[in-house]
Amino acid sequence: MVAGSFSDEVTVAMPADKLWKIAFTEFNPLLLPKACAGFIESVEVEGDGGPGTVTTMKFTAAVEDAKVFKTRVVATDHAARVVRSEVLEGGKVSSQLSSETTEMKVEPAGEAACVVKITVQYERDGGELPPEDQAKLAQGYLSLIKKVEEYLVAHPEELA
Repeated sequence: MVAGSFSDEVTVAMPADKLWKIAFTEFNPLLLPKACAGFIESVEVEGDGGPGTVTTMKFTAAVEDAKVFKTRVVATDHAARVVRSEVLEGGKVSSQLSSETTEMKVEPAGEAACVVKITVQYERDGGELPPEDQAKLAQGYLSLIKKVEEYLVAHPEELA
């Protein structure tokens, strides 16, 4: 068993407190299917968003690598804008891993922007996860954040 980790980040044209509130605190299960129309069919949330909350995303046929992505919140630090989750069920890359934990951190980057940093920690039989699979996994998470950003910029009424 090999333990590994990797990180990536993306800049979002939205204040950190707004993105944190909408995407991580007052999570609306209808937001992702709207923001990711054509890719995410539905989102089910069991819990209040805090530790123990289980989120299940069901993908459309357009997503070939996965049909369902299920996570459980392990810890949330609202003051630091950090959430840690463990993957319970995932796609093609996640299926290569014995365990997968993600940490998402939202940091201010000026008044009207923020940076979302992701760190993925994993355990895997058979050596480290190849760099191309690491990139694919990180981009899967970060592309969801960018889709939410694009949707909220186009639909500012959702920010109210």
